[in-house]
Amino acid sequence: MTSNSNRRVAAIQLNCDADPQTNIERTISQIEAAAKEGAQIVCLQELFSSLYFCQSEDHIHFGLAEPIPGPTTDRLCSVAKGLGVIIVAGLFERRAPGLYHNSAVVIESDGTLIDIYRKMHIPDDPFYYEKFYFTPGDLGFKTFTTSRAKIGVCICWDQWFPEAARLTALQGADMLVYPTAIGWLAEDKPVYGESQRRAWQTMMRSHAIANGVFVVAPNRCGVESNIEFWGASFVSDPYGNFIAEAGPDPQTLVVDCDFELINVARTHWPFLRDRRIDAYGPITRRFIDATTP
Repeated sequence: MTSNSNRRVAAIQLNCDADPQTNIERTISQIEAAAKEGAQIVCLQELFSSLYFCQSEDHIHFGLAEPIPGPTTDRLCSVAKGLGVIIVAGLFERRAPGLYHNSAVVIESDGTLIDIYRKMHIPDDPFYYEKFYFTPGDLGFKTFTTSRAKIGVCICWDQWFPEAARLTALQGADMLVYPTAIGWLAEDKPVYGESQRRAWQTMMRSHAIANGVFVVAPNRCGVESNIEFWGASFVSDPYGNFIAEAGPDPQTLVVDCDFELINVARTHWPFLRDRRIDAYGPITRRFIDATTP
């Protein structure tokens, strides 16, 4: 049983198959298992129903996209209602012909699809060719009010931008959820591997500290073509401490998050109180050239 201030949160980390239905069924089985452990909020990884197709620029992959609402969200809504859990799920959204987004939905425990977040920052790196597929989000940064928590959602590449975390947290988020697909390229792992993974975790733990919120990061695992997804999904408290961290293999984390820690952290480390909002105007500029008046 959880106390009044506790929320039991699950982060599902899976490897993916070429068949979307296999991935969906595998994920649902883990949602069910998490619910049996008392999970109230279940968080899925980025683009959970498919392989990470952005490793190549191939028009055939647009066939993986679905409208929202659509078949996959309908199925997840049914699962959420049947189990009485809130679900955060990353999906490939077909908004209109020729218009696609890397999106996430938040589904209430009664099966209601609350709303959509569309990934704002779109990368274009070797084997992360997301700009070919995804239009940048146009809904802004969003926090969703649910029956158990105010849940802020960002997606993968968003995690490197403190502005995204701050603007989401300022909407009252208790927790930031980052559905993720991140890993190593084979040639990078021997030299940069561990530092890359530490940087990823450190960045998101810093969002927890700076904003006084819990952070949930469900990442995929397994080897897909050129990328070894490292797993290492985790949940951090508002002090940046790991509550739980997964290994490299499929795993579901189920942890208790004591929301009273949010108030404790924010009153002892009053970063929100001491922000100089009168001085931050230049943050909207691309770069500040010291030679410009």
